[in-house]
Amino acid sequence: MTTWSILEFTGIIAFAVSGALTGIQKRLDVFGVLVLAVTTAVGGGVLRDVIIGNTPPLTFRDPTFFMISAIVTIGVCFTYRWLERYKNMIQIFDAIGLGAFTATSANLAIQHNLNTLFIVTTVAVITGIGGSIMRDVFVKEIPYVFRQEVYAITTIVGAVCFYYSQFYFTGTTQLYLCFCITTGLRLCCIKYQWNFPVIGINSTKRAAKD
Repeated sequence: MTTWSILEFTGIIAFAVSGALTGIQKRLDVFGVLVLAVTTAVGGGVLRDVIIGNTPPLTFRDPTFFMISAIVTIGVCFTYRWLERYKNMIQIFDAIGLGAFTATSANLAIQHNLNTLFIVTTVAVITGIGGSIMRDVFVKEIPYVFRQEVYAITTIVGAVCFYYSQFYFTGTTQLYLCFCITTGLRLCCIKYQWNFPVIGINSTKRAAKD
């Protein structure tokens, strides 16, 4: 199994867990949980493949990703009570999936000769946040990327590091580097609550106090 496949499967599993946990917390039925998990897991990859011209998207040509998502969903349904004991579990799995998809998508863009910094970064960002945005929209929540959360920026940083590291490293080093930087930065944002300021939040608080 190649490094690309390992990271791609890691992203699928992590995002599927994130989607399934969200569905269970929102009290969806079994089918709803499955749909949410699959959408979170493969949504970003489908958008990526359409953008780079890899059509039909790999998800529709190979059912492996769907099967993995379904198996993960079943596993989460039986273990969610144990998973819920750990704080921020959804965000942790989301961070792992973000790092994995950022690395694999940046690499795939290069393989398709889309080798400018802007294109590589754009493809990585769309793939990384696509599934999560779909998940949050489906459950009527404002996506992380549109709130205070430092989310998309971590993908941009990881993709930029991947792009420039390819000139200095050979083999799969840049894939692991991108994954570690993106995931690590996102986990730091979660742990230390690094957020962007919200416009007008101070005036809103003052009005509420008055």
